Amino acid sequence: MAEKQSFFSSVKNSLFDGRNAVIGVPYFWFLLLAAIPLLIVLKISMSEMEGTQVSSMIDWSNGWPKLTLNFASYQFIASDSLYFKTYLSSIKYALITTLLCLAIGYPFAYFMARAPKHMQPTLLMLIMLPFWTSFLLRIYAWKTLLVSNGVINNVLMSLHIIDTPLTMMNNSFSLLLGMVYSYLPFMILPLYANLSKLDLRYLEAAADLGTSPFKAFWLITVPLSKAGIIAGSMLVFIPAVGEYVIPELLGGSSTLMIGRVLWDEFFNNLDWPMASAVAVVMILIILLPMAIYNKSQADLAEGKP
Repeated sequence: MAEKQSFFSSVKNSLFDGRNAVIGVPYFWFLLLAAIPLLIVLKISMSEMEGTQVSSMIDWSNGWPKLTLNFASYQFIASDSLYFKTYLSSIKYALITTLLCLAIGYPFAYFMARAPKHMQPTLLMLIMLPFWTSFLLRIYAWKTLLVSNGVINNVLMSLHIIDTPLTMMNNSFSLLLGMVYSYLPFMILPLYANLSKLDLRYLEAAADLGTSPFKAFWLITVPLSKAGIIAGSMLVFIPAVGEYVIPELLGGSSTLMIGRVLWDEFFNNLDWPMASAVAVVMILIILLPMAIYNKSQADLAEGKP
């Protein structure tokens, strides 16, 4: 009997250890690919540049380690209004992009969710089709369309709709157009996944009670799709804040965003501590919408409205 209990106990312990190993794999990759790089960036942000190298934070004095933290980069960011305006500009463009993607993407997702079942895979493939080509090539394609001698201006002038080329490049219009185009699928896909699971009996019950379709949409469909709205908004807003390629290719000097400042500090000014400090502050800004998203997901899991 004792041998039997010992056998079951060893099996139980081995299962428990195996479960811990499986659970520990995501934590290992998070530590390797996220936590350690972030700590390295944080370490560089509190160091100094010594020529072309970053100084060490730990010095040895009389056989004892001495930790030296340099907050000069953070102090400069706090004192220079340029960085403050750039952060506000990045948040503004990311927020406008998110709202435009929501306004355009919600009708798309709603139509896809209400389409016949045999058409939904085709519609879903059309939304994902841009991902089959290079992101950089798609942005360059917009650049060739929007320039003064591009396709759009040439067509409008040939039709005598305009006499002089429209200025559609290197301004807020081209920046927002490129960002909305690039991030729109990230809004549509979560909304479609949420709306496709909506129980249509709620709408039928509302119709039986005399509710108009428009009122039923605002009182039933929109609240029940809140999780998809939040998920899509976060998937658009978070990467849009630190976007670099689109502002560099389609924006101009008047559309300065923090991603371009980060690039300039790293590669033009060769000031790695300042660039790392800019990145750390940007991460802290992004943590707020991420916390909102996590709270909404936790409330959804608990069944809270």
